[in-house]
Amino acid sequence: MLKKLAPWYIAVSIVFVLIVSLLNAWNDSAIFDETAHIPAGYSYLTQHDIRLNPEHPPLLKTLAAFPLLFLHLKFDTTQPFWTTDVNGQWDAGHSFLYENGNDWNAILFWSRVPIILISIALGLFLFWWGKQWLGLAGGLIAFTLAMFDPNILGHDHYVTTDVGIAAFLTFSMYFFLRFLKKPTWKNILIGGIFLGLAHLTKFSSVLLLPIFFVALVVYPLFSKRSSKDSSFQWRSLFSYLGKGLVAFAISILLVWVTYAGLYFSTSQEVVQKTIDFYFVPTDPRPTVQATNSTLTFLNGNPITRPLGEYILGVAMVFKRVAGGNGAYFMGQVSNTAFPAYFPTVFMLKETLPLLLLTLFALVFSLGRSIRRYSSLHAPILHTSAKQFSKFVRKNPTSWALLGFIVLYAYISITGNLNIGFRHLFPILPFLYLLIARQMTDLLKNTKGAIHFTASIIFSLLLLFNITTTVYAYPYYMSYFNPVAGGSMNGYHYVTDSNADWGQDLKRLNTWINDYNACAHIKCDPNMGVGCPSKCYSIEKSFPTPLQPIDKIHVDYFGGGNILKIIGEDRAILWWDSRRPIEPGWYAISVNFLQGSIYDTTKKDEESYRWLRDQTPVAQVGTSILIYHIQ
Repeated sequence: MLKKLAPWYIAVSIVFVLIVSLLNAWNDSAIFDETAHIPAGYSYLTQHDIRLNPEHPPLLKTLAAFPLLFLHLKFDTTQPFWTTDVNGQWDAGHSFLYENGNDWNAILFWSRVPIILISIALGLFLFWWGKQWLGLAGGLIAFTLAMFDPNILGHDHYVTTDVGIAAFLTFSMYFFLRFLKKPTWKNILIGGIFLGLAHLTKFSSVLLLPIFFVALVVYPLFSKRSSKDSSFQWRSLFSYLGKGLVAFAISILLVWVTYAGLYFSTSQEVVQKTIDFYFVPTDPRPTVQATNSTLTFLNGNPITRPLGEYILGVAMVFKRVAGGNGAYFMGQVSNTAFPAYFPTVFMLKETLPLLLLTLFALVFSLGRSIRRYSSLHAPILHTSAKQFSKFVRKNPTSWALLGFIVLYAYISITGNLNIGFRHLFPILPFLYLLIARQMTDLLKNTKGAIHFTASIIFSLLLLFNITTTVYAYPYYMSYFNPVAGGSMNGYHYVTDSNADWGQDLKRLNTWINDYNACAHIKCDPNMGVGCPSKCYSIEKSFPTPLQPIDKIHVDYFGGGNILKIIGEDRAILWWDSRRPIEPGWYAISVNFLQGSIYDTTKKDEESYRWLRDQTPVAQVGTSILIYHIQ
């Protein structure tokens, strides 16, 4: 029965994801990072130049920009962002999207489509992997958790690296494990290619390397044959290490070829200018001097320059992480990371069913391990070594996935960059697979009433997860579970790309137009004739008769253009320290609002603390609050 229904379920799920993602791709405004990524990708394909956005590898940006080649767009290389500025990516984005006569709606939509397709490919790949590893039920569980995670759906239509790195890390891990189990030259080649693609997606892919290295050492040492033949054990170890080195070399070669092919028009002077800007040669710190010297040396030779450009991006990321990023979290604003940040946002932003399944997987796995040890009568050290050896031989996939999750979570928690749950996306596919494994293991090892009860509970939790995600449309990016009060209230706990990345500016314009249309209609409180339902709902939100909005003060965080979307004759650009405070309408992004209110370095007269005593009259989408100041 399951085998017959599976293709239909997969097809319907893909259609759902495709429809809601395309709708959000059209309805969401440009988020903050897209104004840098989109023009950068387009410049790579049309100008073959690295100068924009070197702190992210090119793969996803070029894939996103490919549909734009058919739109006959204008990219003005006479502007300062190209001729004189160092990494003028933000000005490039606003010029490309809003100032050159291009259709910015079309640019946003079509550049987002490839990211949607990558997200769907990730879901299908997890089904394929899960089916191979755990059977059909396991594949369907992993597929369901991936396709119906509102956080993935919230970012699968943005031109950023977050969903893409989750996908390519998953692809790379799968093909590495295939090489580990069967180290043929074919698998070495494929594994190296996909490792290279992961490197070209996001620099955090370097976290795969320690996991891969440990696996290359541990797996051959604990292989079944090697336990009886020490000489074979060492030969196997050196063979794995050598072949792993070849795969790594293939990945670096792919990085070199891609950078050389995309950026062949980049001059040595442009790259050097970027190096000296971010790593000032006169800086007395030894690390800065060493970085500048190394990058300058690589930039000085046409053969090493492409690899130097890649390493420049890595160095920029490390510098940014070390410097931190101002973030609002639980009533505080700080440039220093909060250790509780990622565990908290995971608990608040993941669906309740997935949290329950994660808890089940942890408890079930731990309980099974305890039972295994307690059932053995051999001395504990001998038992531990024997059990560990058996576990390594039989479960390379489990310990590789778990190892990466632990390492990545540790780096995230101890790092100094708290800007969104999206930074945990690389561990989510592996979490889905491990949950699927524990669920299928329980079902395989139980019978009768326990098996039936577990099947019902798991089915209900997965159905609950699906309905939760469907019901959350369209506010996936700002999704918060009921513990946080839902998507409308999550900003009280944390902002930035968790709640407000600039996605609602177009919705603000729609709300203003709807409000003004309703302000001229006298609505019957009982929804009489001539009172549209949207007007009735607006009317209920206001204690006083509706007053048309002629002007509105806008403080917006994101990549949209306020004057283009709201209108030059209607929008008044505003910010927290602007004074005097004028009566009238205000639209404030919650990212700016919370960051201003709780920033203790700001004086009261330079902040939004005056809004603490004001109640918003409306909430547009989830990220923009409307105030009417008398």
